[in-house]
Amino acid sequence: MNTELIKVLNQVLGVGKKTAKNNMAFQCPFCNTTKKKLEVQLITNEKGENSWHCWVCNTSGKKITTLFKPLNVSRHILTDLYKIVKPNNKYTDINIDSIRKSMTEIKLPMEYIPLYKKSNSIEYKNALHYLYHTRKLTLSEIVKYGIGYCESGEYAYKIIIPSYDGNGKLNYFVGRSYYDTSHKHKNPDVSKNIIPMELFINWQLPIVLCEGAFDAIAIRRNAIPLFGKVIPEKLKLKIVEEKVKTIYIALDKDAQKQAMQHAEYFINNGCNVYFVDLNEKDPAEIGFEMMCKLIKESRQLTEYDLLKMKVLL
Repeated sequence: MNTELIKVLNQVLGVGKKTAKNNMAFQCPFCNTTKKKLEVQLITNEKGENSWHCWVCNTSGKKITTLFKPLNVSRHILTDLYKIVKPNNKYTDINIDSIRKSMTEIKLPMEYIPLYKKSNSIEYKNALHYLYHTRKLTLSEIVKYGIGYCESGEYAYKIIIPSYDGNGKLNYFVGRSYYDTSHKHKNPDVSKNIIPMELFINWQLPIVLCEGAFDAIAIRRNAIPLFGKVIPEKLKLKIVEEKVKTIYIALDKDAQKQAMQHAEYFINNGCNVYFVDLNEKDPAEIGFEMMCKLIKESRQLTEYDLLKMKVLL
């Protein structure tokens, strides 16, 4: 029995209880159940993994670090944990890289220039042309989201869209070329386990989950970009903690499996979940007015709907 690991788990999750197969059960921090249904495997494998799973909300992971990080545990506890479940040498580099990403303080590129500052530069004009004509953005949206661009450096010729947490602190940004090139996207090498664009979210109102930053801007009202197809653990936890009543999922057709998993998790936590049919387009293409119509016409998902989707997928 790994007494050191049990000590750390009890410290973060509260006192657990022993179960079969060298596991322990705790009260899940990701759902509303008061029973100890979060089961953690105490035996660490050679990769430094201890699988964990909640039998109520189905939140799970292979490493205890993925369980702890959404809970904002201290760096001291994460360091102690890593010493306890340290993997074999051949896996060490992978784990160090993962921890480095999660602890890296993010900053905007040094070459970042806000687009609300007028300039005679040809790159300034090209960047604005892309936003106005291709993305159909307005000046007020450019100012609201602090959108800028770079003329040189690692993010040269790219639009920069920052993401800020609820306190106005930068937690991520995306880079998107304003020219038609093969390498359109470039994002920072940091953890995506954040609450994207939290600064603009009212948790008392329905929220819309979408894929990209331009999608969220196009939807305008309480839209959260996932910066991909998988919802960050911090965001999942925040939605449950804030007791959000209604969630609209607006993801592409190729993300149906992920969308179904998101829907199941939130339905199990008492949320009303709706799928928005994008007709094989993305919100940025569809535009604000049509997105409002599609959201209004979307149908609430039931457990039976999820069962049918599982069979089809």
